Order: sequence, then structure tokens, then C-alpha cells
Amino acid sequence: MIYPLGGLLIGAILGALSAKMRGGTGFDLLQWAAVFAIVLGLVGLFILVFIERAAI
Repeated sequence: MIYPLGGLLIGAILGALSAKMRGGTGFDLLQWAAVFAIVLGLVGLFILVFIERAAI
């Protein structure tokens, strides 16, 4: 259960940092944080499903 949540948190941080390094405004930071959070949250979800399926 922690992998998708960790992916969301790490993705939001990485997205905000990426937008800040490129000189983005506040809305840019929010958009990039949301996009990275969604992508890494999905990656974490797939990892969780793979681990659960492999354990059976």
C-alpha cells in the first residue's frame, strides 16, 4: 500500500523542483507536481500489483 503513496509524494516533490529549476510560476509548479505525482503514483501502483501477484 505504501508504494503508490510514496510515488505520489516523490512525484510531487520532483515535479515542483523541476518546474522551479525551469523558472516556472506558482501554477507551473502545481501543474508539474500533479503530473509527476500521477505518473509516479501509477508506477507505484504497478509495482504493488506485481509484488502482490508474485507473492501468491
